[in-house]
Amino acid sequence: MVQLINIGFGNIASAARIVSIVSPESQPIKRLIKMARDQNKLIDATYGRRTRSVIVMDSDHIILSSVQPETVSQRLIQREDLADEV
Repeated sequence: MVQLINIGFGNIASAARIVSIVSPESQPIKRLIKMARDQNKLIDATYGRRTRSVIVMDSDHIILSSVQPETVSQRLIQREDLADEV
């Protein structure tokens, strides 16, 4: 079964394919975003709002979200807890 996670504004990503959730503030992450944009592997799910988290997928895609990294990780943990109960 595919586990999905809400990454903000009704946008959903596959929870199993998430490698990391990081803050966009550091220079290495900014370079990662630029490289993904240049390679057409950047998905901007911010709806024009400030980027608060960068989600790195196992397919080398980068997703920008306006939801805090802590919020996304909490949603991910809640999904895992629900999956364990089933």
